[in-house]
Amino acid sequence: MEQINTIELIDPSIYPTNEVLEKILGDSFATYLEALLLFDKSGLKPEWRYYRDGKAWLCKVVKGKKTIVWMSAWKGFMKATVYFPERLVGNIVALDISEDAKKEFSSCNNVGKSKPFMFRLDKKLIMKDFEEVIQYKIGMYFARRKSI
Repeated sequence: MEQINTIELIDPSIYPTNEVLEKILGDSFATYLEALLLFDKSGLKPEWRYYRDGKAWLCKVVKGKKTIVWMSAWKGFMKATVYFPERLVGNIVALDISEDAKKEFSSCNNVGKSKPFMFRLDKKLIMKDFEEVIQYKIGMYFARRKSI
């Protein structure tokens, strides 16, 4: 029977330092560092916090007060999730991202009135799609302000 991967970082007393994350992520730690560079150049701030309801450490990536990405650590990869309102699904599928990413997004079940776009950050190849989706999400909130 196939082993199902479970979320890591479940001990509230162990803060997810780079050393801790490198042990969990293994080879994909380099992709996580690339994501941090992307966040920095986009003016995003990652905030690690232990969430009692989910019984795990999660990283909320914000710009100002707006949450752009949620991340969780799994054995061998980081999972990054970007949520969009249902009404924007067509816009997301129209982005300049790979067909595989579009299929993955379309196959995700809604969470309430939101559609999650989940990225398994274990390969650098996925970073182009991840950046495109993040930039779209940032633009949702901050492009409107500039035009006012």
